[in-house]
Formats: sequence, structure tokens, C-alpha cells
Amino acid sequence: MSWLDEIKWTDDGLVPAIAQDAETGTILMLAWMNRESLALSHKEGRAIYWSRSRNKLWRKGEESGHVQLLKDIRLDCDNDVILLKVEQKGGIACHTGRHNCFFKQLQDGQWLEVEPVIKDPNEIYK
Repeated sequence: MSWLDEIKWTDDGLVPAIAQDAETGTILMLAWMNRESLALSHKEGRAIYWSRSRNKLWRKGEESGHVQLLKDIRLDCDNDVILLKVEQKGGIACHTGRHNCFFKQLQDGQWLEVEPVIKDPNEIYK
């Protein structure tokens, strides 16, 4: 049995993957992986996800340069969530130009953006 066979994939062959900064512990983002993207991530030592919107492999940083280098891969106790501990190149994980994708905080019944934009997305994606 392959290590990939131990994962409980969704009916459409995906598993959620959390990217965490290996140094600080900050949760950077959540994305989806299929068998191919997880196997390639392990082989190449960088985060490669499955883009549900584009229906193709997505090598994190392929356009932005904000690559995630893999430091560790973990599987949760139910075998249905992957945790990637990564070194985030460029300090930006979010397509909005922020350090992480969890920049909205619930305050008094409203979502407020509480993390700064590090770099304008229009400068990142040309």
C-alpha cells in the first residue's frame, strides 16, 4: 500500500491542505490537493495544489514567485486533512498581496480586514 492510499480522499479525489509557516506557525492558506499534486509536492519539495477553478495543477508561486518550499508534510488523525509546513518565499501567500489568506476578522458582526497588503496584486500578477 502506498502512503497516498492511506489518505481519505473526497468523492472527487481531493483532500484539503493547510499551509502553515514552518518558522512562525502562522496558518497561511487552505487549498486542495489530488493524488498527483501531493505526490509531486513530495517529489519536488514545493507546494503544488489542485486548482478547482482552473481544473489543473497549480504550482504555488508559478506566476507570483511566492513559492512554498516544503519542510514537512503531516496527515491528521482522521486521515482526511493534509498539513504542509512551508517556507513562504517572498513573505506573501495570498493572491491579495497579504502574508496569509486569513486577513478578515469578525468584529461586532462585521468582517474587517485587519492585515495589511504587502504588495499590490496588480504588481504581482501581470
